[in-house]
Amino acid sequence: MPNKISKKSNSLKIVEIMNIIGRVTKDAEVRTLSNSRQVVNFSVAINDSYRNKSGERVEQTTYFDCAYWLSPNVAKILTKGTVVELTGRVSARAWTGSDGETHAGLNFNTSQIKLHGGAKKSETVQAPTGTNNSKEKNDLPF
Repeated sequence: MPNKISKKSNSLKIVEIMNIIGRVTKDAEVRTLSNSRQVVNFSVAINDSYRNKSGERVEQTTYFDCAYWLSPNVAKILTKGTVVELTGRVSARAWTGSDGETHAGLNFNTSQIKLHGGAKKSETVQAPTGTNNSKEKNDLPF
């Protein structure tokens, strides 16, 4: 009897995950929502530079407004100037201010936070993956 091949529907969900490294611009704040959920809000600045056509160095800073929903305790370590590596999803927003000007910004819904510099050992805060494996996945060979 021949093998029966079935086609699966194209219900594959594509999620864009991004890593960014930058400095926390001010101490993180914990907000409690009306449903008693807590969110940690903080901002990260990423500096970049390039040379323009005339050879001049141009500095550019990109700001992300970040949210971390998993534990409010992380706010204690997200202080101004801390270098962090974030994993999560980015989204853009636009709004019209009270002055009538159009504004735009970037949001970053953070699922993992890793501290760089300023600490003797880098710390990682990660979202649960749905498994009960509590072993840290920090055993990279480099």
